[in-house]
Amino acid sequence: MIIINNHLGSINITKRFFTALIGGTVAGCYGVAGMNSGTLWQNMAESLPFLRRRKEPDKGVSVKLIENQLYIDLHITVTYGINAASVTKSIQHKVTYAVEEETGIKVGRVNVYIDAIKS
Repeated sequence: MIIINNHLGSINITKRFFTALIGGTVAGCYGVAGMNSGTLWQNMAESLPFLRRRKEPDKGVSVKLIENQLYIDLHITVTYGINAASVTKSIQHKVTYAVEEETGIKVGRVNVYIDAIKS
């Protein structure tokens, strides 16, 4: 849970909201073939059948709040033949815009890790 305090009170936003927002934004980007598991918990949930869920909007998305700024890590698979640098820049801009527009919280950094290439 991410808690933002301001002069009107406090705002509680779940990490699930952020991961769903970011996952949907990344999935719609050109050149992205899919998301990859990025954390130990995501790897375990993917490998153990009783932890597996049908839809995994948080797959490949990690969000941290440090000093009132969000730091986002993304693990993706790109399509073969696509310029990886332009795909990552596009993802960084779209994710930053979507998060700041929806929540008003400043994004400190969006790290995009390309884990695989799909032909």
